[in-house]
Amino acid sequence: MGASYADLKLFIGGDWVGGGGRRTQPVINPATEEVLGELPHASKEDLDRVLAIAEKGFALWRAVPPTERGKVLRKAADLMRERTEHIARIATLEEGKTLAETRWEVSLSADIFDWYAEEGRRAYGRVLPQRASGQRLTIIKEPVGPVAAFAPWNFPIGNPARKIGAALGAGCSCILKPAEETPGSALAVAQALVDAGLPKGVLSVVFGVPSEVSTHLLASPVIRAISFTGSIPVGKQLMKLAADGMKRTTMELGGHAPVLVFDDVDIDQVLDLSIGAKYRNAGQVCVSPTRFYVQEKIYEKFVQGFTARAKKLKVTDGLAEGAQMGPLAHDRRAPTLEGLLADAQKSGAQTQTGGSRISGKGYFFEPTVISDVPNSARIMNEEPFGPIAILSPFTRYEDVIQQANRLPYGLAAYAFSKSSKP
Repeated sequence: MGASYADLKLFIGGDWVGGGGRRTQPVINPATEEVLGELPHASKEDLDRVLAIAEKGFALWRAVPPTERGKVLRKAADLMRERTEHIARIATLEEGKTLAETRWEVSLSADIFDWYAEEGRRAYGRVLPQRASGQRLTIIKEPVGPVAAFAPWNFPIGNPARKIGAALGAGCSCILKPAEETPGSALAVAQALVDAGLPKGVLSVVFGVPSEVSTHLLASPVIRAISFTGSIPVGKQLMKLAADGMKRTTMELGGHAPVLVFDDVDIDQVLDLSIGAKYRNAGQVCVSPTRFYVQEKIYEKFVQGFTARAKKLKVTDGLAEGAQMGPLAHDRRAPTLEGLLADAQKSGAQTQTGGSRISGKGYFFEPTVISDVPNSARIMNEEPFGPIAILSPFTRYEDVIQQANRLPYGLAAYAFSKSSKP
């Protein structure tokens, strides 16, 4: 077990709750495949207790003035900045991304808390034109109620901060279920809030079998809103569960971001930006640039430059000096990536570099570049969520716009051109 890792517990309404006979699961370091710790799962009794606490916590927290709520969030942000190295190390150990990335993520998360501390003060209402004399029509914004928030593993600090910050800033209590692969990071965020003076009952953090936890929480009338970041199939299922109770939902689902590169760009500058964006967190980012459409005039040079840069990336343990890309977050990703690549090659795609797992301990995968991939290949239609860049040429502006908009994903798109309209 990792002595410098985290003490894994449930956080139930202000109390840290250990295993105590509960079901547990190991948390694995993806760079070494070593067990970092044992994570307790919440029982049904725990979840019932969490719901009752969240209901009482909401009544307490909604009555706190927004300025006071903001003070707690800002203090938590300051504490996170002070604990940057500690929190960043936990995140790198359990998720795999480099220390440079997790340090940035701590900073971003603290900024998120600062943002919501201010936004909570700006929940302005409206005064509407009266319909009859002697009447006044006003709209007042009120916190909706206890929130169930589900956060994925790819940004183990940032995703919890976004969900908790939004709920608390608005005056809602929050039940957070982070990913079981990366519990320590979320617990560190919760600890900062506790130390900042967050009242008991306003926040709980639970873990368990995702489908069991979500079904139990969403079936309760206590929960009034759901925040979810993750895959499209899971998002659809949660929306169905939410519909039964007419609960509000906020969904951030899959992506397959197109990148449009026109022939008037500074190629080296675009390549440097693209490599950094594509291979951060081993490509496990929902807004990761994935489908690179490059104008024909510069296509071959772009392929060569992209491939050369990908080959030079230092892939190693995220804690290592000079690491540029860490491992995949868990062992389930590699078979998926290999299947997508095999299908692409069968469809006629060319592998410029990479395409395989890296031998030895850890869930490492080569930075991969494939080119000339037909639209019929699965990888052109399914989010790879890994360190794979797909390069294709285009001729006309109208054609590439059509290709960029071909898929039903809408999270992100990127364009590089010196012209305002290529």
